[in-house]
Amino acid sequence: MDEHRTDQPDDRAEAGPNPYLADPDQLRRADGRYTSPYSRKERLARLLWGLVEMTLFRYSFTTWYGFRAWLLRLFGAKVGRRTGVKRTAHFECPWNFSCGESCAVGEHAIIYALGPITLGDRVSIGQYSHLCAGAHDMNHPSLPLLRPPIVLEDDAWLMADAFVGPGVTVRQGALLGARSSAFRDLDPWGVYVGTPARRIKDRPRV
Repeated sequence: MDEHRTDQPDDRAEAGPNPYLADPDQLRRADGRYTSPYSRKERLARLLWGLVEMTLFRYSFTTWYGFRAWLLRLFGAKVGRRTGVKRTAHFECPWNFSCGESCAVGEHAIIYALGPITLGDRVSIGQYSHLCAGAHDMNHPSLPLLRPPIVLEDDAWLMADAFVGPGVTVRQGALLGARSSAFRDLDPWGVYVGTPARRIKDRPRV
């Protein structure tokens, strides 16, 4: 029997490309693993933003929240009123970031917005927290880049060093404890701890 028959169904082909693929053409290139999934425009924008972030953003005065919000808006981010972003926070692709009013992004937080990251109102992101809206498709040999979105609804709170993975929604009022990791959606007004995060109690509504 021929072990290399081509008439067998290909589950991957039937399923179609992942909807979060950054560059579907990467699947058709033999050297796709070594080809950038970013357009020329996006590569240039990332370079310019990197220069601005390392200088004007990073060395601005601690209390210049409006100035840093203006810099983020200049590169396409949507930043609501009275939102405070610390100068040591790191933004990748800020044009994919949007937040509502009265949000806080703490020291050394990582906003890895390869895909859309959306915050509601009064969202708090603790120091060293990491929002990772990017991954790779392990089911394809070229490991193409995926950009699943992350959503933090109103009054969500990430405590210090928390991690939120690709495609996760943190529902309204949910709290993710220090050094905890969320790989699936968190229900509203719950307190979650651990890796993977588990709900341990209700959070009082604020």
